[in-house]
Amino acid sequence: MKRILIVKVTSLGDIVETQPVVSDLRRAFPSAKIDWAADAAFADIIRWNPAVDRVLSAPLRKFKKARSWADLKDIAASIGDLRAEKYDVVLDIHGVYKSAIIAFLARGRRRYGYKNKDLGELGAAFAYNKRFGPRPKTDAWRGMRVSVADALGYSFDETPDFNLHLPSLATPLQLPQGAPIAMLFHATSADEKKWPIDRWAETGRSLTARGYRIALPWGTEGERREGEQIAALVPGAIVLPKLTVTECAHCIEASALVVGMDTGLVHLAYALGRPTVMIFTATSREHFGIGSSSHSVAVGDQLAPPDVTTVLKAIEGVLTGTVAPAAHDVATGTVT
Repeated sequence: MKRILIVKVTSLGDIVETQPVVSDLRRAFPSAKIDWAADAAFADIIRWNPAVDRVLSAPLRKFKKARSWADLKDIAASIGDLRAEKYDVVLDIHGVYKSAIIAFLARGRRRYGYKNKDLGELGAAFAYNKRFGPRPKTDAWRGMRVSVADALGYSFDETPDFNLHLPSLATPLQLPQGAPIAMLFHATSADEKKWPIDRWAETGRSLTARGYRIALPWGTEGERREGEQIAALVPGAIVLPKLTVTECAHCIEASALVVGMDTGLVHLAYALGRPTVMIFTATSREHFGIGSSSHSVAVGDQLAPPDVTTVLKAIEGVLTGTVAPAAHDVATGTVT
Protein backbone atom coordinates (compact mmCIF):
# COMPACT_ATOMS: atom_id res chain seq x y z
CA MET A 1 0.00 0.00 0.00
CA LYS A 2 1.75 3.15 -1.24
CA ARG A 3 -0.86 5.91 -1.34
CA ILE A 4 -4.23 6.28 0.44
CA LEU A 5 -6.89 8.97 0.11
CA ILE A 6 -9.40 9.64 2.90
CA VAL A 7 -12.55 11.49 1.88
CA LYS A 8 -14.33 13.14 4.81
CA VAL A 9 -15.57 16.54 3.75
CA THR A 10 -17.34 18.10 6.76
CA SER A 11 -18.05 19.02 9.58
CA LEU A 12 -15.84 20.00 12.50
CA GLY A 13 -16.86 17.20 14.86
CA ASP A 14 -16.69 14.59 12.09
CA ILE A 15 -13.27 15.81 10.96
CA VAL A 16 -11.96 15.61 14.53
CA GLU A 17 -13.43 12.16 15.15
CA THR A 18 -11.91 10.81 11.91
CA GLN A 19 -8.33 11.51 13.06
CA PRO A 20 -7.95 8.07 14.73
CA VAL A 21 -8.51 6.48 11.29
CA VAL A 22 -5.29 8.21 10.18
CA SER A 23 -3.42 6.80 13.17
CA ASP A 24 -4.79 3.33 12.45
CA LEU A 25 -3.69 3.52 8.82
CA ARG A 26 -0.26 4.86 9.78
CA ARG A 27 0.32 1.90 12.11
CA ALA A 28 -0.91 -0.62 9.54
CA PHE A 29 0.97 0.93 6.60
CA PRO A 30 3.94 2.87 8.03
CA SER A 31 5.44 3.87 4.68
CA ALA A 32 2.21 4.81 2.90
CA LYS A 33 1.40 8.38 1.89
CA ILE A 34 -1.94 9.43 3.41
CA ASP A 35 -3.87 12.26 1.79
CA TRP A 36 -7.21 13.73 2.86
CA ALA A 37 -9.87 15.55 0.80
CA ALA A 38 -12.11 17.96 2.73
CA ASP A 39 -13.93 21.25 2.59
CA ALA A 40 -11.54 24.19 2.85
CA ALA A 41 -13.33 25.37 6.00
CA PHE A 42 -11.87 22.41 7.92
CA ALA A 43 -8.53 21.92 6.16
CA ASP A 44 -6.44 23.60 8.87
CA ILE A 45 -7.66 21.15 11.50
CA ILE A 46 -6.53 18.21 9.38
CA ARG A 47 -3.12 19.89 9.01
CA TRP A 48 -2.75 19.71 12.79
CA ASN A 49 -2.19 15.98 12.31
CA PRO A 50 1.43 15.40 11.18
CA ALA A 51 0.54 11.90 9.96
CA VAL A 52 -1.46 13.40 7.05
CA ASP A 53 0.90 13.99 4.12
CA ARG A 54 -1.30 16.19 1.94
CA VAL A 55 -4.59 18.00 2.52
CA LEU A 56 -6.71 18.55 -0.60
CA SER A 57 -9.33 21.20 -0.04
CA ALA A 58 -11.95 23.15 -1.96
CA PRO A 59 -14.31 25.94 -0.77
CA LEU A 60 -17.45 23.85 -1.32
CA ARG A 61 -19.45 25.26 1.59
CA LYS A 62 -18.37 28.81 0.79
CA PHE A 63 -19.32 28.44 -2.89
CA LYS A 64 -22.74 27.08 -1.96
CA LYS A 65 -23.42 30.27 0.03
CA ALA A 66 -21.81 32.95 -2.15
CA ARG A 67 -21.66 31.39 -5.65
CA SER A 68 -18.56 33.45 -6.41
CA TRP A 69 -16.43 33.02 -9.53
CA ALA A 70 -13.24 33.00 -7.43
CA ASP A 71 -14.48 30.07 -5.36
CA LEU A 72 -15.49 28.19 -8.50
CA LYS A 73 -11.97 28.64 -9.89
CA ASP A 74 -10.53 27.36 -6.62
CA ILE A 75 -12.75 24.27 -6.86
CA ALA A 76 -11.58 23.65 -10.43
CA ALA A 77 -7.95 23.99 -9.34
CA SER A 78 -8.54 21.54 -6.50
CA ILE A 79 -9.73 18.92 -8.99
CA GLY A 80 -6.38 19.19 -10.74
CA ASP A 81 -4.60 18.70 -7.41
CA LEU A 82 -6.82 15.71 -6.64
CA ARG A 83 -6.01 14.01 -9.93
CA ALA A 84 -2.29 14.67 -9.70
CA GLU A 85 -1.74 11.42 -7.78
CA LYS A 86 -2.71 7.79 -8.26
CA TYR A 87 -4.12 6.09 -5.19
CA ASP A 88 -4.04 2.43 -4.28
CA VAL A 89 -7.22 2.98 -2.31
CA VAL A 90 -9.77 5.77 -1.88
CA LEU A 91 -11.80 5.63 1.34
CA ASP A 92 -15.07 7.59 1.27
CA ILE A 93 -16.07 7.49 4.93
CA HIS A 94 -18.58 10.29 4.46
CA GLY A 95 -21.08 8.68 2.10
CA VAL A 96 -22.93 11.60 0.49
CA TYR A 97 -23.01 13.04 -3.04
CA LYS A 98 -20.20 15.54 -2.56
CA SER A 99 -17.83 13.00 -1.05
CA ALA A 100 -18.76 10.42 -3.70
CA ILE A 101 -17.97 12.90 -6.50
CA ILE A 102 -14.55 13.52 -4.96
CA ALA A 103 -13.94 9.78 -4.66
CA PHE A 104 -15.01 9.24 -8.27
CA LEU A 105 -12.78 12.03 -9.60
CA ALA A 106 -9.74 10.74 -7.73
CA ARG A 107 -7.48 8.38 -9.65
CA GLY A 108 -8.01 5.39 -7.40
CA ARG A 109 -7.71 1.71 -8.24
CA ARG A 110 -10.10 0.76 -5.44
CA ARG A 111 -12.81 3.20 -4.31
CA TYR A 112 -14.52 2.13 -1.10
CA GLY A 113 -17.89 3.36 0.10
CA TYR A 114 -20.62 2.21 2.45
CA LYS A 115 -23.31 -0.26 1.53
CA ASN A 116 -26.51 1.37 0.25
CA LYS A 117 -28.39 1.13 3.55
CA ASP A 118 -25.52 2.86 5.37
CA LEU A 119 -25.09 5.77 2.95
CA GLY A 120 -26.11 9.28 3.91
CA GLU A 121 -27.40 9.76 0.36
CA LEU A 122 -28.22 6.70 -1.71
CA GLY A 123 -27.09 8.28 -4.99
CA ALA A 124 -23.51 8.29 -3.72
CA ALA A 125 -23.27 4.59 -4.60
CA PHE A 126 -22.32 5.36 -8.21
CA ALA A 127 -18.75 6.23 -7.19
CA TYR A 128 -17.62 2.95 -5.65
CA ASN A 129 -16.19 -0.28 -7.01
CA LYS A 130 -15.70 -1.71 -3.51
CA ARG A 131 -17.91 -1.63 -0.42
CA PHE A 132 -17.24 -1.61 3.28
CA GLY A 133 -18.85 -4.37 5.30
CA PRO A 134 -22.20 -3.91 7.07
CA ARG A 135 -22.05 -1.01 9.53
CA PRO A 136 -21.20 -2.43 12.95
CA LYS A 137 -23.46 -1.88 15.95
CA THR A 138 -21.35 0.79 17.57
CA ASP A 139 -21.06 4.56 17.61
CA ALA A 140 -20.39 6.45 14.36
CA TRP A 141 -16.76 7.15 15.18
CA ARG A 142 -15.65 3.65 16.06
CA GLY A 143 -17.79 2.45 13.15
CA MET A 144 -15.56 4.34 10.70
CA ARG A 145 -12.49 2.70 12.18
CA VAL A 146 -14.03 -0.77 12.00
CA SER A 147 -15.16 -0.26 8.39
CA VAL A 148 -11.72 0.78 7.16
CA ALA A 149 -9.84 -1.82 9.20
CA ASP A 150 -12.04 -4.66 7.96
CA ALA A 151 -11.78 -3.49 4.34
CA LEU A 152 -7.98 -3.24 4.40
CA GLY A 153 -7.35 -6.23 6.65
CA TYR A 154 -5.79 -4.85 9.80
CA SER A 155 -6.71 -4.60 13.48
CA PHE A 156 -6.58 -1.45 15.60
CA ASP A 157 -6.06 -0.36 19.18
CA GLU A 158 -9.41 0.42 20.80
CA THR A 159 -8.01 3.59 22.39
CA PRO A 160 -8.33 6.31 19.72
CA ASP A 161 -5.19 8.29 18.87
CA PHE A 162 -6.16 11.75 17.57
CA ASN A 163 -2.55 12.94 17.15
CA LEU A 164 -3.48 16.63 16.95
CA HIS A 165 -0.71 19.19 17.45
CA LEU A 166 -1.87 22.78 17.64
CA PRO A 167 0.14 25.41 15.74
CA SER A 168 1.51 28.25 17.82
CA LEU A 169 -0.30 31.57 17.76
CA ALA A 170 1.31 34.75 16.48
CA THR A 171 -0.21 36.62 19.43
CA PRO A 172 -0.65 34.69 22.69
CA LEU A 173 -4.16 34.62 24.10
CA GLN A 174 -4.92 36.78 27.11
CA LEU A 175 -6.78 34.41 29.40
CA PRO A 176 -7.93 35.07 32.97
CA GLN A 177 -5.30 34.22 35.57
CA GLY A 178 -5.54 33.03 39.15
CA ALA A 179 -8.21 30.32 38.79
CA PRO A 180 -8.73 27.21 36.63
CA ILE A 181 -10.89 27.90 33.59
CA ALA A 182 -14.10 26.04 32.82
CA MET A 183 -15.28 26.66 29.26
CA LEU A 184 -19.04 26.34 28.75
CA PHE A 185 -19.97 25.78 25.09
CA HIS A 186 -23.62 26.77 25.34
CA ALA A 187 -24.01 27.52 21.62
CA THR A 188 -25.26 24.97 19.11
CA SER A 189 -26.46 24.87 15.52
CA ALA A 190 -30.19 24.49 16.13
CA ASP A 191 -32.65 25.70 18.75
CA GLU A 192 -33.88 22.19 19.53
CA LYS A 193 -30.30 21.19 20.50
CA LYS A 194 -29.96 23.94 23.13
CA TRP A 195 -29.88 23.49 26.89
CA PRO A 196 -31.84 26.14 28.86
CA ILE A 197 -29.98 29.25 29.98
CA ASP A 198 -31.08 28.80 33.60
CA ARG A 199 -29.45 25.35 33.66
CA TRP A 200 -26.23 26.76 32.25
CA ALA A 201 -26.32 29.48 34.91
CA GLU A 202 -26.89 26.99 37.73
CA THR A 203 -24.03 24.82 36.46
CA GLY A 204 -21.78 27.88 36.18
CA ARG A 205 -22.55 29.01 39.71
CA SER A 206 -21.77 25.55 41.06
CA LEU A 207 -18.40 25.53 39.29
CA THR A 208 -17.66 29.08 40.46
CA ALA A 209 -18.28 27.97 44.03
CA ARG A 210 -15.65 25.27 43.48
CA GLY A 211 -13.10 27.88 42.42
CA TYR A 212 -13.43 27.79 38.63
CA ARG A 213 -13.57 30.85 36.37
CA ILE A 214 -16.31 30.46 33.77
CA ALA A 215 -15.46 31.38 30.15
CA LEU A 216 -18.18 31.53 27.49
CA PRO A 217 -17.17 31.30 23.80
CA TRP A 218 -19.47 32.18 20.91
CA GLY A 219 -19.60 32.30 17.12
CA THR A 220 -22.60 34.44 16.15
CA GLU A 221 -24.16 37.60 17.57
CA GLY A 222 -27.10 35.57 18.87
CA GLU A 223 -24.72 33.23 20.67
CA ARG A 224 -22.85 36.20 22.13
CA ARG A 225 -26.09 37.60 23.54
CA GLU A 226 -26.96 34.23 25.08
CA GLY A 227 -23.47 34.09 26.59
CA GLU A 228 -24.02 37.52 28.12
CA GLN A 229 -27.31 36.33 29.65
CA ILE A 230 -25.52 33.39 31.27
CA ALA A 231 -22.61 35.57 32.42
CA ALA A 232 -25.03 37.99 34.09
CA LEU A 233 -26.22 35.10 36.28
CA VAL A 234 -22.78 33.69 37.15
CA PRO A 235 -20.43 35.79 39.33
CA GLY A 236 -17.07 36.41 37.64
CA ALA A 237 -18.03 34.71 34.35
CA ILE A 238 -16.57 36.24 31.19
CA VAL A 239 -17.79 36.23 27.60
CA LEU A 240 -14.73 35.64 25.44
CA PRO A 241 -14.01 37.75 22.35
CA LYS A 242 -14.78 36.14 19.00
CA LEU A 243 -12.11 33.52 18.36
CA THR A 244 -10.82 31.64 15.36
CA VAL A 245 -10.98 27.85 15.56
CA THR A 246 -7.25 27.74 16.26
CA GLU A 247 -7.56 30.33 19.04
CA CYS A 248 -10.50 28.44 20.50
CA ALA A 249 -8.48 25.22 20.40
CA HIS A 250 -5.72 26.93 22.42
CA CYS A 251 -8.32 28.13 24.93
CA ILE A 252 -9.60 24.58 25.23
CA GLU A 253 -6.08 23.26 25.77
CA ALA A 254 -5.57 25.84 28.54
CA SER A 255 -8.84 24.95 30.28
CA ALA A 256 -9.27 22.66 33.25
CA LEU A 257 -12.77 21.62 32.18
CA VAL A 258 -15.02 21.80 29.11
CA VAL A 259 -18.79 21.38 29.27
CA GLY A 260 -20.84 21.82 26.14
CA MET A 261 -23.43 20.71 23.68
CA ASP A 262 -22.98 18.12 20.93
CA THR A 263 -20.81 20.42 18.80
CA GLY A 264 -17.52 20.12 16.95
CA LEU A 265 -15.54 22.17 19.47
CA VAL A 266 -16.59 19.88 22.32
CA HIS A 267 -15.47 16.89 20.23
CA LEU A 268 -12.18 18.77 19.86
CA ALA A 269 -11.92 19.18 23.64
CA TYR A 270 -12.29 15.42 24.01
CA ALA A 271 -9.66 14.82 21.31
CA LEU A 272 -7.25 17.17 23.08
CA GLY A 273 -7.64 15.17 26.28
CA ARG A 274 -9.39 17.80 28.38
CA PRO A 275 -11.92 16.75 31.07
CA THR A 276 -15.07 16.97 28.96
CA VAL A 277 -18.82 16.63 29.49
CA MET A 278 -20.97 16.62 26.34
CA ILE A 279 -24.70 17.37 26.68
CA PHE A 280 -27.31 15.84 24.36
CA THR A 281 -30.86 17.10 23.94
CA ALA A 282 -31.97 16.36 20.36
CA THR A 283 -29.52 13.90 18.82
CA SER A 284 -28.43 10.37 19.67
CA ARG A 285 -25.82 10.15 22.41
CA GLU A 286 -25.22 6.48 21.61
CA HIS A 287 -24.43 7.24 17.97
CA PHE A 288 -22.67 10.63 18.12
CA GLY A 289 -21.35 10.94 21.68
CA ILE A 290 -17.74 11.24 22.74
CA GLY A 291 -16.04 8.15 24.04
CA SER A 292 -16.61 7.44 27.70
CA SER A 293 -13.32 7.41 29.61
CA SER A 294 -11.89 8.59 32.91
CA HIS A 295 -11.84 12.16 31.58
CA SER A 296 -14.89 12.31 29.31
CA VAL A 297 -18.56 11.44 29.26
CA ALA A 298 -21.78 12.28 27.39
CA VAL A 299 -25.11 12.78 29.17
CA GLY A 300 -28.67 13.31 28.04
CA ASP A 301 -30.08 11.95 24.82
CA GLN A 302 -32.46 12.54 21.96
CA LEU A 303 -35.57 14.30 23.35
CA ALA A 304 -34.29 13.71 26.89
CA PRO A 305 -32.20 16.68 28.05
CA PRO A 306 -30.31 16.06 31.29
CA ASP A 307 -31.08 18.00 34.45
CA VAL A 308 -28.43 20.01 36.27
CA THR A 309 -27.86 17.31 38.89
CA THR A 310 -26.94 14.80 36.17
CA VAL A 311 -24.52 17.23 34.53
CA LEU A 312 -22.87 18.13 37.86
CA LYS A 313 -22.47 14.43 38.66
CA ALA A 314 -20.81 13.92 35.27
CA ILE A 315 -18.53 16.91 35.89
CA GLU A 316 -17.47 15.44 39.23
CA GLY A 317 -16.65 12.17 37.46
CA VAL A 318 -14.41 13.69 34.79
CA LEU A 319 -12.65 16.00 37.26
CA THR A 320 -11.81 13.17 39.64
CA GLY A 321 -11.14 10.58 36.93
CA THR A 322 -13.86 8.34 38.33
CA VAL A 323 -16.18 8.02 35.32
CA ALA A 324 -17.48 4.47 35.52
CA PRO A 325 -17.43 2.23 32.41
CA ALA A 326 -21.22 2.51 32.28
CA ALA A 327 -21.21 6.30 32.54
CA HIS A 328 -22.08 6.63 28.86
CA ASP A 329 -25.43 5.10 29.83
CA VAL A 330 -26.02 7.34 32.82
CA ALA A 331 -29.68 8.23 33.38
CA THR A 332 -30.56 11.37 31.51
CA GLY A 333 -32.53 12.99 34.30
CA THR A 334 -35.94 14.53 34.07
CA VAL A 335 -36.93 17.67 32.27
CA THR A 336 -38.25 20.28 34.65
